[in-house]
Amino acid sequence: MKPTPLTLGVIFGNRDFFPDKLVPEARADVVKLFGELGLQAVMLDPAETKLGGVETHNDARKCADLFKRHRDQIAGVLVCLPNFGDEKGVADVMKLSGLNVPILVQGYPDDLDKLDVIRRRDAFCGKISVCNNLRQAGIAYSLTTKHVVHPLDASFRADLQQFVAVCRVVRGLRGVRLGAIGARPGAFNTVRYSEKILERNGISVTTVDLSEILGAAGKIADADKRLVAKVDEIKAYANATAVPPAKLAQMARLGIVLDDFVAANHLDATAIQCWTSVQANHGCNVCTSMSMMSENFLPSACEVDVTGVLTMYAMQLASSSPSALVDWNNNYGAADDKCVLFHCGNWAKSFLPDIKVLNAPILGSTLGVENTWGALDGRTTARPLTYGRITTDDAAGVIRTYVGEGELTDDELKTFGNRAVARVPKLQKLMRHVCREGFEHHVVMNASRTAPILAEAFERYLGWEVYHHEAPQE
Repeated sequence: MKPTPLTLGVIFGNRDFFPDKLVPEARADVVKLFGELGLQAVMLDPAETKLGGVETHNDARKCADLFKRHRDQIAGVLVCLPNFGDEKGVADVMKLSGLNVPILVQGYPDDLDKLDVIRRRDAFCGKISVCNNLRQAGIAYSLTTKHVVHPLDASFRADLQQFVAVCRVVRGLRGVRLGAIGARPGAFNTVRYSEKILERNGISVTTVDLSEILGAAGKIADADKRLVAKVDEIKAYANATAVPPAKLAQMARLGIVLDDFVAANHLDATAIQCWTSVQANHGCNVCTSMSMMSENFLPSACEVDVTGVLTMYAMQLASSSPSALVDWNNNYGAADDKCVLFHCGNWAKSFLPDIKVLNAPILGSTLGVENTWGALDGRTTARPLTYGRITTDDAAGVIRTYVGEGELTDDELKTFGNRAVARVPKLQKLMRHVCREGFEHHVVMNASRTAPILAEAFERYLGWEVYHHEAPQE
């Protein structure tokens, strides 16, 4: 997915007894970097305040008014300190604007041969004061890897790209709309969740009885042009040569109705009752439709795992790539740091270079294999891995999460369905945490290195509990 252009507010801090020419130089640096990264900026014009900086309370009010006018566009704020800056002004802008968005604080480094009054910056010190004032005001903020760093330094470029991803996650999860299609399978208490806790966090859930979906699918006639088009779409998406034509049509009918439900309710993601009613009452699996939605950045999770699909959506926002819901399923022989990830399966096509539409042997053992056409078969190849999980803790009234990184490997694996081998450092420690804290057996995987982004967004800006497994030492 190519991310849509993101807009950041920019505050240039200034202090009157430091060199003014440092401010327009900083503006030029930021404009250059934003242009290279495809970012939009909302910042004071040099005609509105001295050099377009924030130096006084009046300047802060002007900047806050500017941010208010663009509040629907601004996803985050960059605080740029060409010199010491006005520590109160930055906090005043955020308080007066009412923006509740991530903030990144950057300060310029001094040159050892330019510590005279003409080029002296002191942003090393000023950044500490700005952060102190933000903390006093209860305003969350993020930091750069280096305490002071030039905006055109590669380190800051990476910091800004990570910050932009944090902004995407925070903005995307505040107001996300999820669909719960059908009741959870009766045997799966593990996917229970608190809709009220989600609602308090700005996450809404739209529910529908599965009978409404199956009923609408059954009314689509064989000659319906949309049915023909959906069958063609499935064939273009994956190798479906083994699927009986009647079953392919059943899969297509489900896909049409699901597309309609998502569009009518403006949903960002769905969690679906994928067994046993759909097989018993419609005669096929819904996996292929779910895979196609996930590949098209409308993630879909099986077994009505609502917080699972919320995790899929969060990881998609962080990485700009599809996610998949998987089971922590099997040990990998005697390897303590490896395991098998599995589902029967509905993973996005991005994970399955050898994707085929087949049936589901496990479900077929009780439901009849002929009723399970539509499950995907394919093996995920070696690639980076970010994994994680969001869950609601009803007893405590909070949202808890864990995230971490590892890798997917090409180790031999002889089985069916959607499958992968994962290597996770200190996997046994992670499994103890998952079990001790009562997390679900479902986890979400994404082919990226985005765990720090998710941890920062979840904990610092959304206020959720985070366990970052084997987090890099800061």
